[in-house]
Amino acid sequence: MRIGLIGAGHVGSTLAYLCSEAGDEVLIANRHGPDTLHDLEVELGPKVHAATPGEAARFGDIVVLAVPFEQYRDLPAAELAGKTVVDACNYSRPRDGRFAELEDGRVTSSELVQWELPGAHVVKAFNAMRWDHLRSYGHSAGANRRYGIPVSADDQDAKWRVFDLVEQLGFEPVDAGGLADGGRKHQPGTTVYTADLWADDLRDRIGVD
Repeated sequence: MRIGLIGAGHVGSTLAYLCSEAGDEVLIANRHGPDTLHDLEVELGPKVHAATPGEAARFGDIVVLAVPFEQYRDLPAAELAGKTVVDACNYSRPRDGRFAELEDGRVTSSELVQWELPGAHVVKAFNAMRWDHLRSYGHSAGANRRYGIPVSADDQDAKWRVFDLVEQLGFEPVDAGGLADGGRKHQPGTTVYTADLWADDLRDRIGVD
C-alpha cells in the first residue's frame, strides 16, 4: 500500500515508522518542506521519503493528516479529492485558538475537515491513543487480544479501507459510527481519549456491539 502522511510530529512520524515496518511505501510531509525532514527520512529507513504535502496527497492510496488542527484550511484539497483521508488531528483551544462551533458542540473537528475537503472521504482514526503507545502496542498481545483503535466515517468503503490499515498495524478497529456521532465518542475530553483500551473494553466504553 502507498501511504501519504501530512504532518511529521510524534503521531505522523510514528505512523510512518509503523507503515514502513508493515511493508508500505510512505511519503511524509510537513509545512516547512522536504529538506527539514532529512534526518527523519534517514532514521525511518528506505521505505520512507520526504515530500511536499501535495506530493504526499497525490501519492497515497490512503493519506493521513497528523497536523495541528488549526492548519486544516491549508491542506491540499485538490490533490486529496477522491482519496481516503485519515484525520488523526485533535482540536486544542490553547494551541489552535477558539472555534466556537467546536466549543459549543455544533460540529466535530472531523466534520470541519470533511467540509474543507469536499472531494475526499474523511475517516477519523489514530487520534485517541498516545503516540508512544501507538508505536509499541501493535501486535503486543498476539492475534487473540488487541488494543482497539476507534474509527469514525460517513463513507463505509473508506472506513473499511482504514479498518484494513488499522489491522495491518496490529490493532483492532472499533467502529464508532459517523463523523458526527462517532467522532464525539473519541475526541479529547471523552473517557476513551488516551485511555488506550483493549478492543472489547473500548467497545463497551463507547457503547457499540
